[in-house]
Amino acid sequence: MPPRVLVSFLLTFSVLAGCAAPEGPASIDRGLIAAFGPLPEVIHSPENPVTPEKAALGRRLYLDPRLSRDGDISCDTCHPLDRYGADGLRVSAGHRGRTGDRNSPTVYNAAGHFVQFWDGRAKTIEEQAKGPILNPVEMAMESGEAVVETLRRDPAYVEAFAKAFPGEADPLTFDNVAKAIGAFERTLTTPSRWDAFLRGDEAALSPQEKAGFIEFTRAGCMTCHRGVYVGGEMYSRLGIVKAWPDKKDPGRYRVTQHERDRFVFKVPGLRNVTKTGPYLHDGSISDLEEVVRIMAEYQLGKTLT
Repeated sequence: MPPRVLVSFLLTFSVLAGCAAPEGPASIDRGLIAAFGPLPEVIHSPENPVTPEKAALGRRLYLDPRLSRDGDISCDTCHPLDRYGADGLRVSAGHRGRTGDRNSPTVYNAAGHFVQFWDGRAKTIEEQAKGPILNPVEMAMESGEAVVETLRRDPAYVEAFAKAFPGEADPLTFDNVAKAIGAFERTLTTPSRWDAFLRGDEAALSPQEKAGFIEFTRAGCMTCHRGVYVGGEMYSRLGIVKAWPDKKDPGRYRVTQHERDRFVFKVPGLRNVTKTGPYLHDGSISDLEEVVRIMAEYQLGKTLT
């Protein structure tokens, strides 16, 4: 099976993907569809209810470079909203040009993943929002208190926090900065033709895309890439069938120090995957067909030609 057949199916996860061809539908077992689910309009959380005021404040914070030490990096720098939430770089440049060793994943639909970051070190999108702001390699703010002090100097922010968190004695806190950004990110969903198909519209996918879905299931891709986000709901070890060639990054082992977590990473969601390369935890592969081939070989023991 050529990887391009699978890639044709992966296109359906991208918002604004082209219209489907109407003729010659492939036969799909609708029972397989139960392993997936349509995307919600907003990814709700009982711990952080989304309100218009909170989401609007979160958007402003997301775009504000004052949340970085030198005032030159915002959340949008590495996760640009106008580029599918990913900057297209192997690794992003942070504070004074410093770089980490992992690729910046897209922010779109990420709030629904079961954990955040490649190694799962944050459980929620709100917890994740604090990380880059304080990371010395990324935005490099000295502390949460320093963030709050910066924002308090802007009367518009003081007012916006009071409206977003009514009834709180001190609404402008670092925890609420994270909650506001998280509330905004919970609105960043990208429904596509795939969702229309899941809801029963057989004409939403072309025959080639349906054939791609059939091969996606036959090849075993849905073992890890399933659910509403077509991934993002489990961990997996790189090199299940064949030893992974690059062992520099120990994966989740960095967080837990448990040997069983060495080379284990969060399975990424595949929504908008055609728009969010380069791929893998280190951004080492830029071509989607190539990464499909590699994952089939090392994770599933299958050769795609």
